[in-house]
Amino acid sequence: MTTGRNMMKAIKVFEFGGPEVLKLQLDTLVPVPKENQVLIKVHACGINPVDTYIRSGTYKKKPSLPYIPGTDVAGVIEEVGEHVTAFKKGDRVFTLGTISGGYAEYTVASINTVFPLSDKLDFKQGAAIGIPYFTAFRALFQKGSAKAGETVLVHGASGGVGIAACQLARAYGLKVWGTAGTEKGIDLVLKNGACRVFNHRKSDYLAEIKKIAGAQGIDVIIEMLANVNLANDLQLLSREGRVMIVGSRGPIEINPRDLMGNESSIIGISLFSASKEEMHICAMAILAGIEAGWLKPAVGPEYPLEKAAEAHKDIIHSQGALGKMVLLTR
Repeated sequence: MTTGRNMMKAIKVFEFGGPEVLKLQLDTLVPVPKENQVLIKVHACGINPVDTYIRSGTYKKKPSLPYIPGTDVAGVIEEVGEHVTAFKKGDRVFTLGTISGGYAEYTVASINTVFPLSDKLDFKQGAAIGIPYFTAFRALFQKGSAKAGETVLVHGASGGVGIAACQLARAYGLKVWGTAGTEKGIDLVLKNGACRVFNHRKSDYLAEIKKIAGAQGIDVIIEMLANVNLANDLQLLSREGRVMIVGSRGPIEINPRDLMGNESSIIGISLFSASKEEMHICAMAILAGIEAGWLKPAVGPEYPLEKAAEAHKDIIHSQGALGKMVLLTR
């Protein structure tokens, strides 16, 4: 396959800005895999909130322009570079990262970010594994030190990371509570490992959580929207409880005294800060969960590649997340 002479469809960003800067290109060169790289025919690519922050130019790490967004790809190996022995053409795979970008018909990825995709999952589910499950595992166990028997509250549990956190926490023996903003979201969270789910659009939901938690409080909170919820989260914690900040869209004022009495902690999570060893541990746990059958990503809204801009609007302004949002190229 002379990939350098073939063209593909891709979404490119030529300037940072709103969703409208996502431009469909019909004449992008298919990338060529180099040493220890593979070329993947993309079937689906996950859309993450961080994609919108990078696109807007507000994220601390900015790619060189122009660039193709997207990291969580699922598809089939089309070609392998030199020294690649772990994969061959035709293998079903998913990725945690790409070199050339995932919002495209083809992408190149380093073999250390590519994993076999079990026949138990389809490509849409494969595109929902990467950042959500690796982030959830890191937040719960590598940084949050969650232990079997503890209570975890997943705040914003119906999205990609939220569902991942619920499934992982349940499988590892934690008592899982969640919040969601719609009845469909509540049902989805209950089906994915939570024993209690609270509607965070109700004005009294915090009082309800406090009442049920009692004096013990919540051991670990997985927080997707810290700029809205963090001050309230601190009121819910147990002694030495931990708030793990997975997402935030701005500043918030808190009272440090709320941390002092229980000697509780606020810990920020960044998957990009994980070491190779930590990433390997995440990968082994996730692959084991897929094989065991309890790790099953919930796929939410699906968009064709041409509607990437619409997807970016919806992921930020939706009335309530329902699983992982994906772009489809096949």
